[in-house]
Amino acid sequence: MDQHEHHLIYRPEVEGLGDMQVDRILTVPNAISLVRLLCIPVFLWLLFGMDSPGWAGLLLGLLAATDWVDGYIARRFDQTSNFGKMFDPVVDRIMLVVGIVAVIISGSAPLWFSALVLIREVLVSGWVILITSLGAKRMDVTWWGKCGAFANMGAFPAFLIADQRSLGEGWHTGWTLFAYALAIPGVVFSLFAAGQYFVRGRVALKEGRLKRQLAAADGEATGEVR
Repeated sequence: MDQHEHHLIYRPEVEGLGDMQVDRILTVPNAISLVRLLCIPVFLWLLFGMDSPGWAGLLLGLLAATDWVDGYIARRFDQTSNFGKMFDPVVDRIMLVVGIVAVIISGSAPLWFSALVLIREVLVSGWVILITSLGAKRMDVTWWGKCGAFANMGAFPAFLIADQRSLGEGWHTGWTLFAYALAIPGVVFSLFAAGQYFVRGRVALKEGRLKRQLAAADGEATGEVR
């Protein structure tokens, strides 16, 4: 998902667009995000209700792919909105956390992999919320973060598909190897990116506070002139 990190900290900045345009809710990208959210119970039903990790993995992979699709549509057809910039990352986080916890319960993926990704996600999200509340400026996702998220969100569906024993031993081995080929670099990239976010977050916090101080000083100076 993860793309589900592309706006770690969001500050509305509108240049050349009217409020009606950026505050739209009924857009195609937002509809896709809503469908992703509504499909989460279906994913859980397939995994636990139908005991079909293969189909659950296919659905999870499809949902992860649609995150790229809605981002592309938003940029390509000028359908970005303030609501979408808030709603899309929230859906991504819900899907990621629910997916990881479900995989841990099902035992489809190695516990070390699922636990590392989940702990990393909780720590980074908590850090972002903290510095945002303290006035940090916006932080963009790093290249390492994008690669890590892409690999991890490919690994989880692959582990689920590999757990579908009815596919046969050959398919199980192939999908397991493919999952590990994504999981190992995915964890490395994600942990490295987490370190970057903690370092950059401190810088963003200082810059955000400085910007507010300068704006306040400028406002006071303007008031004195009046």
